[in-house]
Amino acid sequence: MRQDELSPAPGSKKDRKRVGRGPGSGHGWYSGRGCKGQKSRSGNRKMPRGFEGGQLPIMKRLPRKRGFFNLFRTEYSVVNVGNLDIFDANAEITPEMLLESGLVESLQHPVKILANGEVSKPLVIKANKFSGAARAKIEAAGGKVVEI
Repeated sequence: MRQDELSPAPGSKKDRKRVGRGPGSGHGWYSGRGCKGQKSRSGNRKMPRGFEGGQLPIMKRLPRKRGFFNLFRTEYSVVNVGNLDIFDANAEITPEMLLESGLVESLQHPVKILANGEVSKPLVIKANKFSGAARAKIEAAGGKVVEI
C-alpha cells in the first residue's frame, strides 16, 4: 500500500451544510433557525442556566427554595467505631494506621470517629474529632480517646 492509495473511511467525510442559499437547497429562508425571536438572531449564545428572557428567574423569586452551601465548612473522613475491631486490643490507632488499613481514603480531610457499631476491646484512638456517643462507647470498653 502506498500513501497515494490511502482514502478516508466511507461516511467519515461530510460536506459543510450551506444555509441561506434559496428554497431549493432545503436550508433557505430561515436557515434552520425557525422564525423570529432571540435564538434566530446572529450573536445568539447559550443562555445561562435559569435564564428566562430577562424576566426575574424563579430561583431569584423564591429564595427559600434555593438552599445554602457553606464554603467554609470542614469535611471529615468518617470512621465508625464498629470498624475499629480489626485492630488488636490496646493498640494505638492513628489516622496513618486508618489509611493503611483502608478505613480512610486519604489524610487530606481530618478524621472523625462516629458511634455506629460496638467496641469489644480497649483501644487508644487518636483522631481529629469524636462524636459524643463514640467517645462514650470507646471509654466504656476501657479504651482511651486522644484528640489531635
